[in-house]
Amino acid sequence: MKRRDFLRNSTLASGAFLIPAFLKPFEALAKDALTGHKNLVIIQLSGGNDGLNTIVPFGSDVYYQKRKTIAIPNTEIIKLNDMQGLNPNLAALQEIYDQGWMSIINSVGYPNPDRSHFRSMDIWQTASDANEFLSTGWIGRYLDSNCQSCQNPYTAIEVDDTLSLAMKGQKMKGIAVQDPNKLFQTTREPFFKDLVNGPTDDHLHEDNLGYLYKTMIETYSSADYIQKTSKTYNVVAPYPSTGLGNQLKSVSKFINSGLDTRIYYVSLGGFDTHVGQQNQQGRQLKIYADAVAAFVKDLKQTSKLDDTMIMTFSEFGRRVEQNASNGTDHGTANNVFLFGGKLAKAGIYNDAPDLQNLENGDLKYKVDFRDVYATLLNKWLEVDNGSILNKNFAGLDLV
Repeated sequence: MKRRDFLRNSTLASGAFLIPAFLKPFEALAKDALTGHKNLVIIQLSGGNDGLNTIVPFGSDVYYQKRKTIAIPNTEIIKLNDMQGLNPNLAALQEIYDQGWMSIINSVGYPNPDRSHFRSMDIWQTASDANEFLSTGWIGRYLDSNCQSCQNPYTAIEVDDTLSLAMKGQKMKGIAVQDPNKLFQTTREPFFKDLVNGPTDDHLHEDNLGYLYKTMIETYSSADYIQKTSKTYNVVAPYPSTGLGNQLKSVSKFINSGLDTRIYYVSLGGFDTHVGQQNQQGRQLKIYADAVAAFVKDLKQTSKLDDTMIMTFSEFGRRVEQNASNGTDHGTANNVFLFGGKLAKAGIYNDAPDLQNLENGDLKYKVDFRDVYATLLNKWLEVDNGSILNKNFAGLDLV
């Protein structure tokens, strides 16, 4: 097949461009555009994690009244204060919390909450209002605003084979890399190399064809850089053999090898617990806690924890009262976690959720999630949050 035929066969009838998964679009970013060497790692819990059974408000009688069969027994909770404690499946995080490397923010949400997984996740990933529909993510807009003169495409890496909306800007995007070796080998296939090395002038004069050639050349170069740089460091710390454990182990390898990357994005699903919640959520929380604890301890051992901030979020919490299937349905406000060696306020940041003053059976949010983003943008990435979030948010005293 000729190069031109391949490219034309990759064009949909509608004019949209179909790019293979390993060629997720991105734009150039460079080391000299970075302001320091701080890392931001984002962990997405997909499905709507039940925050009330994660950070348990055991000091509230309403909690046990509303959750007669799924409430975590008082005797099993890892007490953090006289009101809240960790789900026992988060036991691996107790040491992290005690060391002052964890902050818990309660009742995080946004006005006029949406209970759709897809819509609420879009809101979190784009940092939009509930009635606003944006096609760019908040991280992507960070890249657009701060990396326009960059030349390398790996300032934002998602450890996956697809790229989340959060990572997509108008002009610049992150890159999805699940396995550096696999990406490298794919880009070294003879057909791929032939395409990269042989564009003609008339190819480049056609916008779609020129963009694909540019993307392929950047992917070819990036695959080489990521593979060669990351293989200079071997992770020696033990990690659990889970999907999230492997993702965070890869992030550790990237950070410790000196990869010129600023933001990493990973995710863990399985939190849509409408039926039989306790066992299902318990399994996922243990996977999460064991992987995060291994990651934090690893970064501490390699002296990278002070330079790394880790944020965990889910698209919404669950309703306060359990349903008839020993589960919980889609709710609103939830908890957000931050981990790092330089937290200005470790521990529990604010009061426990108010289980008596509800809105249609749901928690009322007390902290806008964009104030969390503003904190990370202003105080960690050292940029003006207003230019990225489309309005100024005060932020929190956390970093």
